[in-house]
Amino acid sequence: MDMKILVKQGIGDIRFKMPVEEVVALLGTADEVENIDNAADEPTTVLRYNDLGLTLFFEGENPVLACIDICNEESEMLGEQVFEMEEPALVQLMVKNGYTEEDVDDEDWGERRVSFPEANVDFFFDEGELVSITLGA
Repeated sequence: MDMKILVKQGIGDIRFKMPVEEVVALLGTADEVENIDNAADEPTTVLRYNDLGLTLFFEGENPVLACIDICNEESEMLGEQVFEMEEPALVQLMVKNGYTEEDVDDEDWGERRVSFPEANVDFFFDEGELVSITLGA
């Protein structure tokens, strides 16, 4: 699969707002499926593709893709192999591409989150190493 991350659009041929059936037609059966039905929020279906390093979150009564978590080291974003980059270089890449609003927080579980709200993207670092990227539409 093409692992090119497209800001606010998706990854490879997978696009935000696609229904579960379309994604499964492209990627095949997920390794794990989880249905979360929280009365306070919309129902969420989570598909995990372990070999691809993808976790896909579908929300709504007629579930559509709303969020993607990526931990595939072959992922490319804005023309760069982002999992090979350290935090300062990654921040510079985002700023160079017009995403200047940055938010940084150290999470309770120990990872450092660097967010760019304009791009709907969060980068998670563990001991200085990029471990996952979360994308939203």
